[in-house]
Amino acid sequence: MTSESQTASAALFLGDHGALDFLNTVAQENGQPRDYWQSDDDVLAWLRHTGLMTDADATRAAPGELLNEARQLREIIRALVAQKKAGQPVDAEKLNCFLASAVSYPQLLRDEGGKLHVTRIFASPAPTRLLAPVAELAASLLAQEDFALVRKCEHPECTLWFYDRTKSHRRRWCSMALCGNRAKVARFRQQQK
Repeated sequence: MTSESQTASAALFLGDHGALDFLNTVAQENGQPRDYWQSDDDVLAWLRHTGLMTDADATRAAPGELLNEARQLREIIRALVAQKKAGQPVDAEKLNCFLASAVSYPQLLRDEGGKLHVTRIFASPAPTRLLAPVAELAASLLAQEDFALVRKCEHPECTLWFYDRTKSHRRRWCSMALCGNRAKVARFRQQQK
């Protein structure tokens, strides 16, 4: 396993929505926040792992530029999700500026075998173009999804978000293996006292 794939697999994909998985690239570990992104390569690995980027999408940027842009976008999305979840008006100005900087257009191309396919062409090689699909997912989450199903894990030490796709819509934990079992063990210990 390469270090790139280790980074992507270390990140937690428990959100059941790409924008929430993007937020969950910062998680609590042993009571301390852990940012799974420490370099541009970490962000690229995450984008590849999610299928939001291919090797053909590579961009030339100054070292650290993609990492900086990804962290900024992550905090923009985090603030918007928290605002909407709290019932506050959502100030989409920063997300809209980000989306505007990732201008693209579809183009019809023929591959080597002669098959036609549509691809997205970006006007700029800037890192924002790699993050544009995530920004679009966030906009879709905020505008089109049932926000009553967007939840933060109920474990008091957890910071992870998820979209509750369960049939009963009663999901409480980011993961039973992580927080659900910890809560059950804590409740059992409390009952034993």
